[in-house]
Amino acid sequence: MNASVAIQVLPQQVEQKKMLDCVDAVIEYIASCGVKYTVGPFETVLEGDFEVLMEIVRACFRICVAAGAPGVLGYVKVNYCPDGVLTIAEKTDKYQQ
Repeated sequence: MNASVAIQVLPQQVEQKKMLDCVDAVIEYIASCGVKYTVGPFETVLEGDFEVLMEIVRACFRICVAAGAPGVLGYVKVNYCPDGVLTIAEKTDKYQQ
């Protein structure tokens, strides 16, 4: 695993229910991709191969539009290191109370 990505999608110009439907469609897609991920209140974090994650990010925007949003804003944070990155489990274990 050489990358982790945090993504937040914000479907534009849709009422709240449609926005939630779009976000749910994105999360369902991510779940179907076979990468490790965790859903948070503001963003979803994925980890895996950089190229695979970038394809998933691209698809997330298209999924929002296909689910009814005329456009989508997205915030994406990428951690890439060919030698490996800190995993979700390692991050989570460190900060458990």
